[in-house]
Amino acid sequence: MTQQPSATKHSGIEDVLGLTTGVVMVSAGLFLLRSGGVVSGGTAGLSLLLSYALPVPFGVLFVAVNLPFFVLAAFGKGWSFTIRSGLSIGAVALLTSVHGQPWALGALQPSPLYAAGMGNVLSGVGLLILFRHKSSLGGFNIVALILQERFGFRAGYVLMVLDTLVVVSSLTVSSPLTVVISAGGAAILNVILALNHRPGRYTGS
Repeated sequence: MTQQPSATKHSGIEDVLGLTTGVVMVSAGLFLLRSGGVVSGGTAGLSLLLSYALPVPFGVLFVAVNLPFFVLAAFGKGWSFTIRSGLSIGAVALLTSVHGQPWALGALQPSPLYAAGMGNVLSGVGLLILFRHKSSLGGFNIVALILQERFGFRAGYVLMVLDTLVVVSSLTVSSPLTVVISAGGAAILNVILALNHRPGRYTGS
């Protein structure tokens, strides 16, 4: 029998650098998605959907939508995870707005196809980094992680089901073609998580 390697605990500086990298990648991905007029899954996708319909900044909606899930996080994942997730959500909300400033990326007009593909790749890899440093972006991420740890359901597949509901809801504000493109992009994100975030695959803690 092959002996499993013992987990190597992340140092404080590794966690800080990892979380920073994760939120930068996710925020850049969400900025691309919003610039292309497409949505994704999770509470980020729900916040994007609401931002198209309401005169409220994405960052404000993103924080508001995630608030109810923090009770679940506190009881299901502990306060360390909850605090890290709260900081990650706040950072993503802020950085998504920063990317759109004239001195940064400014106003972009990517095609919906490119925005959905590249935006979800960036967001998926960023989420993977956050998960591996004991954080998340709240909402569906918390539900998926708890179900994976308690019952063995892969987080990526759980998110895929929940994300489908969000993407289908975007028919209320988007064309059918945009919804199809958004669904393809959300599938890319969840495949990244399903293939790379499995129990026992990563030994860091």
